[in-house]
Amino acid sequence: MFFFPEGGGYMLELANFEEANPLSTPDHIAPVWYYSPYYAMLRAIPDKLGGLIVMGAAIAILFVVPWLDRSKAASIRYKGNLSKIAMTVFVLSWLMLAWLGTMPVTELRTTLSQIGTVIYFAFFLLMPIYTSIEKSKPVPDRL
Repeated sequence: MFFFPEGGGYMLELANFEEANPLSTPDHIAPVWYYSPYYAMLRAIPDKLGGLIVMGAAIAILFVVPWLDRSKAASIRYKGNLSKIAMTVFVLSWLMLAWLGTMPVTELRTTLSQIGTVIYFAFFLLMPIYTSIEKSKPVPDRL
């Protein structure tokens, strides 16, 4: 069994293991896996400035999550079903965006990226609503 350090191009950039050729331009630029969801969001917005704003907002919104979450429980273990469903849909949309960020652009993939971007932001923007109306399990005293 052989060990491939590039991991199929998902862990390290596969282009780093190819010999440079100044006479050819690659057909498709694919970022490493941890940037690919944000790259898909960037490509989903037709306006360049809008894409940059969406990509920056996708990172910036992570910093306000403590103020968006209205649940009494901090752990997903004690949260209600709405939070668990929302988290599952969010993770699936993030994985879809990660895959779309590594694939060449088509009309269908652009539409899927736009849908994934809306789901990504809906998870955060609707968080005050679904965390305040759901019933959570009582948090133990040891926490």
